[in-house]
Amino acid sequence: MMKMHGLGDIAYWIISYCYFLLISLIYMFLLVTFGSVVGIKLFASNSYVLQFIIYFTYMNLQISSAFLMTSYFTTVTTATVTGYLYVIGSGFIGEYLFRPFVEDTSVSRSLITLMEFFPPFSLYRIIYELSPPLATGFYSDFSGVQMRDLSNLENGILFLLIIMVLEWATFLFFTLYLDEFGCLQNGMRSRQALQKPSTQHQECEASIEIDRTDIMREREIVDRFLQQPDSSYSIIIDNIRKVYPPKDGNAEKVAVKGFSLAIQRGQCFGLLGANGAGKTSLISMLTGFTKPTSGTAYIDGLDIRTDMSEIYTRIGVCPQFDLLWETLTGREHLMFYGRLKRLNGAALVEAAEQSLKVLRIFEGGVADTFVSQYSGGMKRRLSVAISLIGDPKVVYLDEPSSGLDPASRNALWNAVKFAKKNRAIILTTHSMEEAEALCDRIGISAYGRLRCTGASKELKAKYGGTFMFTVTAAAGEDEAVEQLVRSISPTAKRTYHIAGTQKFEMPKQGVKISEVFRAMEQAKGSLNVAAWGLVDTTLEDVFIKVAKESEKRPD
Repeated sequence: MMKMHGLGDIAYWIISYCYFLLISLIYMFLLVTFGSVVGIKLFASNSYVLQFIIYFTYMNLQISSAFLMTSYFTTVTTATVTGYLYVIGSGFIGEYLFRPFVEDTSVSRSLITLMEFFPPFSLYRIIYELSPPLATGFYSDFSGVQMRDLSNLENGILFLLIIMVLEWATFLFFTLYLDEFGCLQNGMRSRQALQKPSTQHQECEASIEIDRTDIMREREIVDRFLQQPDSSYSIIIDNIRKVYPPKDGNAEKVAVKGFSLAIQRGQCFGLLGANGAGKTSLISMLTGFTKPTSGTAYIDGLDIRTDMSEIYTRIGVCPQFDLLWETLTGREHLMFYGRLKRLNGAALVEAAEQSLKVLRIFEGGVADTFVSQYSGGMKRRLSVAISLIGDPKVVYLDEPSSGLDPASRNALWNAVKFAKKNRAIILTTHSMEEAEALCDRIGISAYGRLRCTGASKELKAKYGGTFMFTVTAAAGEDEAVEQLVRSISPTAKRTYHIAGTQKFEMPKQGVKISEVFRAMEQAKGSLNVAAWGLVDTTLEDVFIKVAKESEKRPD
């Protein structure tokens, strides 16, 4: 989340590195001080300057090697267990394998040198040289090793220090390389993806979506942008595709299948879809959390494949789940993320205060209360405020109003309406009311594809085309009610029937609202009608209809 809000890679690594180095320095100071006070010769007799150089070098080597190992772990539990096994295992191996080799003169010195390239063995060898002989013990007379003894080739301490310094630099280089490019195999795949034309699946797309004029129109806008970039479009998604590799014996999962979309500045686009429709995978690619398998997207004119570091300074993200620090206040969160967006001084304070007021986080001293005491709705509002601070050009809101009460939701909606004036917003939601209230355009996705797009009225006109007629009558009159509805609209289709209440879908063609009212007024004399209603197609009806059509043809 910090990286998505503009935190640079170098700043992150430097801060993390200094933090662990400080902890290690404190540990080293306490260890040497305690050992010297109780008279352990390993610490008391050897040169303190030499010890500092040795331990400081090894601490840096240990941190860089730990950073490098993080590239191969995805869970904290696995990394923790591996770390304990690494430390304990290397200690036992050093004592029962490496030490006998060092003391055995018949063992090749080249083999010993090769083993010392394993970082724990380097430290073990140095401690072995600094320790008093076992016959004398840790507390006996022992002159120790001084700085002048570094030139003594017999103890090999200088050579070991050189090995550790070289490994330190090498591990840091590979850590930064893997963090930037991923593993070598992924790096090659990324470069291959860059070389592939963006229209590699266009022929397939055309054959599938030829009847979707709105989808084809989006494709035409994207193609026109690729030929002649237009600054009025903040987001251009060019045939993006995401395939997750096989795992645990399962087949590969195609989460996003050739998604093309164009969103102008000042527009809020609502992305609707059932669970598993590919919404989260799409947002993950647009925010740099995962890389697209093929295709790309342009955020404010920048390519997500090559310019993600620059894109991070121009976007705001409100994730589906709140990622906040429990020990920071709401104001401190906004001040921190505002600094990541390169705000400072009076501009930073003003931006934070404005966000607090717009989303009603300033009331009752809540802004200066620890987040651990916030309700779920308060945390949600804070996450939205964080995404809007710093004037981002593009904002991603993933179900922003979940868990909010009506008053807070209304404040959030007003903030989003105000925020979209000079930026593009992608909003995912399961609330049709929210989509109609906030979104200038709405897209419905299913099975990884964008199935339709347009304004709410356009979608209801195109995919609705029916009235929903509901009648509640006394028990035993169901057949009479159905006959009445058939007389109004012979092609009416009953979609719901329970406890005297029936719901019919009536085509708009051939049905006059005045005739419906007239027929129901006349029916009151012969039928015991408790209630009836005639409504136009809702966005929810459109969503369900498109989802059902997609089930018939998921590809």
